[in-house]
Amino acid sequence: MLFTWLSILVAVTGLSFAGFLARKVMAQKVEDKRAEVIASYIYNGAMAFLFKEYIILAGFVAVVALAIMVVPALSFKTAIAFIFGAALSVLAGFIGMKIATLANVRTADECKKGLRQGFDVAFTSGSVMGLSVVSLGLLGVSILYIVFGDPQIIYGFGFGASSVALFARVGGGIYTKAADVGADLVGKVESSIPEDDPRNPASIADNVGDNVGDVAGMGADLFESYVDTLIATMVLGVIFLPVFGSKAVVLPLIIASIGILASIAGNIAVKYLKGGPHQILNNANWITAAITIFFSFIAIKFTVGDINIFWAMTVGLLSGVVIGLSTEYYTSDKHKPVQEIAKASATGSATNIIAGLSVGFISTIIPVVAVVVAIYLSYYFAGLYGVAIAAVGMLSTLGITLASDTYGPVADNAAGIAEMAGMGQEVRERAEELDAVGNTTAAVGKGFAIGSAALTSLVLLVSFGTAANLNVVNLMDPAVIIGLFIGGLLPFIFSALTMESVGRAASKMVEEVRRQFREIEGLMSGQAEPDYKKCIEISTTAALRQMILPGVLAIFVPVIVGLWFGAESLAGLLAGSIVTGFLLAVFMANSGGAWDNAKKYIEAGNMGGKGSSSHKAAVTGDTVGDPLKDTSGPALNILIKLMAIISIIIVPLLIK
Repeated sequence: MLFTWLSILVAVTGLSFAGFLARKVMAQKVEDKRAEVIASYIYNGAMAFLFKEYIILAGFVAVVALAIMVVPALSFKTAIAFIFGAALSVLAGFIGMKIATLANVRTADECKKGLRQGFDVAFTSGSVMGLSVVSLGLLGVSILYIVFGDPQIIYGFGFGASSVALFARVGGGIYTKAADVGADLVGKVESSIPEDDPRNPASIADNVGDNVGDVAGMGADLFESYVDTLIATMVLGVIFLPVFGSKAVVLPLIIASIGILASIAGNIAVKYLKGGPHQILNNANWITAAITIFFSFIAIKFTVGDINIFWAMTVGLLSGVVIGLSTEYYTSDKHKPVQEIAKASATGSATNIIAGLSVGFISTIIPVVAVVVAIYLSYYFAGLYGVAIAAVGMLSTLGITLASDTYGPVADNAAGIAEMAGMGQEVRERAEELDAVGNTTAAVGKGFAIGSAALTSLVLLVSFGTAANLNVVNLMDPAVIIGLFIGGLLPFIFSALTMESVGRAASKMVEEVRRQFREIEGLMSGQAEPDYKKCIEISTTAALRQMILPGVLAIFVPVIVGLWFGAESLAGLLAGSIVTGFLLAVFMANSGGAWDNAKKYIEAGNMGGKGSSSHKAAVTGDTVGDPLKDTSGPALNILIKLMAIISIIIVPLLIK
């Protein structure tokens, strides 16, 4: 238990450092009063949505926990772990959201002094989120292992985290894209006014959406990936005790602890690194990865003593880097794929969309190869336990990776606030430069989340097979084939539901923005204020209503298939969902990111610049890509993991 207690100590250290950084951000004084008023709209809108969402989630958690308690074959301890996992996931999202909505205006204000000052505030706030997620995850798993001593029970913790993550991702994604699409279609395309123009009634809702989708939603997504991977690897560690020794169970906690300390070191290094924001973030990630690899080698050598496990972990970590670099290539406007989409915009919206779809499809190759190579090599080095450790390795540097990702929406909000508050051209340009880097880090973060989801889901599938005593699954069995087809179908149905929800909500937003432009006298001339609250209300109501059906689908379909067709069919369902879910998620995230940055490439003065026919075509492409990259795609990560966790939880009901 010594290593578990040390893990708790490291987790508390991580939370303490996150608290120190949060106080540092909040200590920054805001001098621009107009910017402070606009930021208060964003803060209040984000918090109002979050509290309403949490009320719905509290009811869901209570019902599911009660169901787990009353089913004789399931465990009361699992229900306790489920509640604990949901609570910590909510806490992680709340911390990230709160600090992000306080940091946005401070980032804009600091941009008056210089680009580096604005960058420091945005990255510091992102670090609060990153360190809070990994520290709370490690703390929760370690406490439950000390209390129950059985990692199998801790799957309930992962179930709670996954449930909250799904609703947070779907709800946040619907919210942000309803506002974004509405603001773009009426503001940019129909009225030819700039992005984040204060005359646009949906501009505040759009900025609120960046936080509920890309801060709270992304944080919850990676929180559950992190804890699911730790738990599944600990369970496999029990199975592989005769091979790797008793330390195999706690090794994931040791590697996670090293990753948190390395992320703190990387965060401190940022203060002394030179160069532009993108270079600084890349160097910080490399420093963190190098520290993690070095100390993990020492830890593995002196615990389990098998150096092959170290190679398996390193393979996982490096595969995450490869997926991130691939995502950057296909979504950054510095590279050919995005520039080709921009060129295609010259001949209209149709060719822009065709080019974006092509980029999305072709971009699946490298992530799939990276995951396949990681699986092959990690299995070669240490069997199924090696595959699990590879997933732990990929997520070990999450503290700094998520900080770089969360930096994005904070910088985006800062650019919006600078525009709406009229803080001047220089401040706006500095904030936009930070935002441009943030678009790339956000895209890379989504790629990283998808890659980790694929490995985590595979580990969970192995764990399900082990728990259900399935050594072999017969592909010639009709029940297995049925499961495969249903599993392959689910990501498509799930994507259809979430995209339809965005479309409905966006239609209401478009109608409201048009109404205000039409009916509020003096709005377009800047002599009257728009009704921001009405647009926030539309996004909030739509998101909370529309997030329920996709969540229910993810929870009940595995249960129905398992109880009706049996454990082998359920294994087929999980396999089918992993393959199609992974590919769809990569395609959606990369095509959406590429469309977004093609639009920004044109806005930077290329292909005719803002207001040109190329720009309008690119805005249409970006609008199509918005729900792909920020709603449906990211939510698929959680779908495939949540179904696997539920399958493991209900194993006692399937064994006769």
